[in-house]
Amino acid sequence: MNIEEKIKNCEIYLKQIKKYDPDPFYVNHFFNEYIDSVNNTYDDIFEEANRDFGLFILGKISHEKFNEKAKMKNDQNALKFSEWFSQKFNQEHENSYPNFMKKICKFKSKSEKIPEIKIMIRASNRYKDDVNQQIKVNLSNEKLRSKEELHIEIKRQLPIFLEIINHKRNKKNEPKVGENQINASAFLDIEDHTDIEIAYASEIYISVMKRLVDESRKKMKELTTWYN
Repeated sequence: MNIEEKIKNCEIYLKQIKKYDPDPFYVNHFFNEYIDSVNNTYDDIFEEANRDFGLFILGKISHEKFNEKAKMKNDQNALKFSEWFSQKFNQEHENSYPNFMKKICKFKSKSEKIPEIKIMIRASNRYKDDVNQQIKVNLSNEKLRSKEELHIEIKRQLPIFLEIINHKRNKKNEPKVGENQINASAFLDIEDHTDIEIAYASEIYISVMKRLVDESRKKMKELTTWYN
């Protein structure tokens, strides 16, 4: 399976996340699959780099293995690519949502379970610093028992949520939120990132991945031209 297929898988898993959102069980399942595809995509960048630079690394390849072999062979161009990738990767992950995804991917590579998913309500049209509000819904085997129970709980908490968010919106001269402009979504906390919406972060991140793949291939071509 090549890089393009891995990214395509991410897009498929994103569709499934959106389809089942905010059900914690199904969102958790497809988000885990999504994260695995992201991690595999980055490993595949170095699979391609291994072939292009002729390092002949055996087995599963990672950035770390690539860098070690480049140092051992004193391949300056391969080392330049490794250093360039680290810098580019860090630049692409400076903003909040990509940084959240980076931390989730790193966490997932070290542990089989991501942090517990929570269900929150939010305004459908986002504005900076809008509040979200967690809602507690009874689950059966980690799944939502019914959409009706979810809607009942949303309706119960809606008046307080609308009062809080509209107070903030009014102070900033932003559009008021109405009852029909509220969505329930699956959220995660990890380290210093709190109340991050999974589907939204995953959608934004696909563009980051595509950019890193495209730029990496351009850099590989630039650094290996002298081989040909």
